[in-house]
Amino acid sequence: MIVRSRAERVLRHCRSRESGALNEAQVRAQLPALPDWSRGEGHIVRDYRFADYHETIAFVTALAFTVDREDHHPVPVVGYNGCAVRFKTQCVGGISENDFTCAARADAIFAQHFGHGAA
Repeated sequence: MIVRSRAERVLRHCRSRESGALNEAQVRAQLPALPDWSRGEGHIVRDYRFADYHETIAFVTALAFTVDREDHHPVPVVGYNGCAVRFKTQCVGGISENDFTCAARADAIFAQHFGHGAA
């Protein structure tokens, strides 16, 4: 398995045919490329913070349009000035390459539109 940087992942597209869930070692090898993400219970997760509710909803909307084009869908947990985003690939029962690709895209949206962090 190839470990890709965040920049490399942003340019990739999700693969329609999954090779299956990544094992624990593979997940841990991929996480350093996305330093704001962590391993949750069967998913990867990141908390994003915003100035207000409008920014939060704008981010969630942009994320929805972006990942839907990849036919991949996170679980966002939305609050007034923040959002936790969780990725897990249901059809493989765990974390897949597509989760890391979409996580990188989420980070790019955050960096580009909200001026937080590097993409």
